[in-house]
Amino acid sequence: MAHLKEIGVAVLGFGTVGAGVVETLQQNGELLTERLGLRLVLRGVADVDLDTDRGVAVDRALLTTDAPALIERDDVDVVVELIGGSGVARDFILQALKRGKPVVTANKKLLAEHGEELHRVAAEHQTELLFEAAVGGGIPIIKALREGLMANRIESIYGILNGTCNYILTRMEDEGLPFDEVLAAAQAAGYAEAEPSLDIDGYDTAHKAAVLASLAYGCIVPLEQVQITGIRGVAAADISCAARMGYRIKLLAIIQGGAAGVEVSVQPTLVAHNHQLAAVGGVYNAVLVHGDVVGTTLYYGRGAGRAATASAVVADLADVALNLRVGGRRWDLSGVRTKAPVVFRDPGEIVARHYVRFSMRDQAGMLAKVAAVLGSHGIGIDSVMQQEAAADAQYVPVIFVTAPARDTDLAAALRTISEQADVTDRAPVRYRIEDSE
Repeated sequence: MAHLKEIGVAVLGFGTVGAGVVETLQQNGELLTERLGLRLVLRGVADVDLDTDRGVAVDRALLTTDAPALIERDDVDVVVELIGGSGVARDFILQALKRGKPVVTANKKLLAEHGEELHRVAAEHQTELLFEAAVGGGIPIIKALREGLMANRIESIYGILNGTCNYILTRMEDEGLPFDEVLAAAQAAGYAEAEPSLDIDGYDTAHKAAVLASLAYGCIVPLEQVQITGIRGVAAADISCAARMGYRIKLLAIIQGGAAGVEVSVQPTLVAHNHQLAAVGGVYNAVLVHGDVVGTTLYYGRGAGRAATASAVVADLADVALNLRVGGRRWDLSGVRTKAPVVFRDPGEIVARHYVRFSMRDQAGMLAKVAAVLGSHGIGIDSVMQQEAAADAQYVPVIFVTAPARDTDLAAALRTISEQADVTDRAPVRYRIEDSE
């Protein structure tokens, strides 16, 4: 194998994932060579910190703080960006693409915010941008949408895409603990960042949802088109009530397309215990895809972490290497566009069943008043459940499960009920119910 073609790899960012990529290349380098018929060779690793121990041995001569110079080297054929964010990472990716060098990235934020520009520049310079690790860690969901399901019109995608949120919700249900306590435990265990807003407020999931939707529907998805609600306000009481009703609360990315347009949303959602996503616990991710030809397919695995993400990055490196060997490129996503403009659905027009919890005055006639308001807005009631409260409580929790209702109608009804001080002392809590399996 001494005369095999070599593909020079530059890694930008030597954090957790960068170290995992280097370790994978070292550990499985010969296996990759056997499978690819060429050799992936690490040419350099760039980072601002060259002294912290990453748990992987690297020749000091390969380390540099000068990322631009590393990108420019003639013996570097492909650049791996693992810095994150949309600052210098964007600059380095554009530099590489303009030099005609393929780029592999795990940067979902950058793709969600600047994907159109990056794909356009890649096309202009006849190179490619691959990003399997940007969504779902080691789960090959990008490859599935781009290749395996190419013959399908994608009807819907439901995804648990953030391990931090899934870990928190799982522990809240299993142990009956409040959100703040579980968040603190997740931070102590390293499953949540010290500043967790990106995860728990839904933005990390939204970035990933935008990337998936762009592949599924051939359009750039501006983040302002994504409805985003995180899990910060999820109460243990609602998790407990949902469980007794046969549901679990999951933070779902919901992506749907049809004649009415495309919906992309992120929200805590009730899924039935027999739903395929209900059993996904802890830090794991899963994506459920409905195609018009194939039907339902499910993708499951670790959604983050050093090894899982490195696996996806190196898989993209293998794709790039094979393309370079034959002197071509397969993925021109400069458009990520359909010929016809894509219409995004008005959130207010989306129809779904809902779980609604009222803090209702413990007095005869209150249920009838709430039901009357819901009925006046055309909202049917599938079931009602009253929770136990202290003997001297003036208000008791009452849960309504609505029939399918238009979001605008439900919002108007709940505003009306909230204004009735003789009925409730606070705004109701509501969550969408997703019955599709």
